[in-house]
Amino acid sequence: MDLKKVTIGILGGGAMGEAIIRGIIKAKVFSPQQITVSDVTAQRLKYLKDSYKIKTCSDNKKLVADSSVIIIAVKPQVLPAVMKECSAASNKTKLFLSIAAGVKTDAIAALLSGNCRVIRAMPNTAARVLESATALSSGPGATSQDMAAAEKIFAALGKTVLVDEKLMDAVTGLSGSGPAYVFLFLEALIDAGVKVGLTRAVAAELAAQTIYGAATLVKETQESATKLKEQVTSPGGTTISGLHVLEKGGFKGLVMDAVEAATQRSKELGK
Repeated sequence: MDLKKVTIGILGGGAMGEAIIRGIIKAKVFSPQQITVSDVTAQRLKYLKDSYKIKTCSDNKKLVADSSVIIIAVKPQVLPAVMKECSAASNKTKLFLSIAAGVKTDAIAALLSGNCRVIRAMPNTAARVLESATALSSGPGATSQDMAAAEKIFAALGKTVLVDEKLMDAVTGLSGSGPAYVFLFLEALIDAGVKVGLTRAVAAELAAQTIYGAATLVKETQESATKLKEQVTSPGGTTISGLHVLEKGGFKGLVMDAVEAATQRSKELGK
């Protein structure tokens, strides 16, 4: 698939839709002239058009008819109604890339009367800064060329991995919802810094850089998180004292429970 000849339509101009728009334009995968977005709110469409110089459309069926690649970025709860609305405009020349949490590709294909090609993607909000963690899985009708095109699109937003669709709920629970867990931890670190005497601005700068630096260290050294944690933890030192408190409070178990709960919710949304 020649991406320079693609017309891309985005169903849904919410936070993730905008993140994808920003990412693919910044990475120069598509020009603004290749992109059309639809949304139920006229004010939102005006904002997206003014901000990114893309095309907008209030008619989902027309957007699908005019696009060769369609990214489904609507909420899972409204996806069935949107797909039924677009079904008449769908055909085998259309590639649908769905980022709807919990919604399986065969369900999307059925809503489109099987007249489509479908790939499922699970990016996260870090697509806004081209640092998304995205998993992709092939669905009905999708070819190897389609998967290659999807990888190029989402690689422009960060890192991509290929997984079997049965694991997509787990991906949603981990990396899809994961940024919110990190933001909560960051918020706690900042508040803690203020509690022990730092200004909020200094605490925020130190906390954000600490999380960024730690994540970068894992990625660049390819060492396990366990080994890197041990390197920071001196006998009888400050770090082991802090880790002891976190372990007593069940920190690791709570994080595992959070990922499991989000995974289960993703499964529920897909039913």
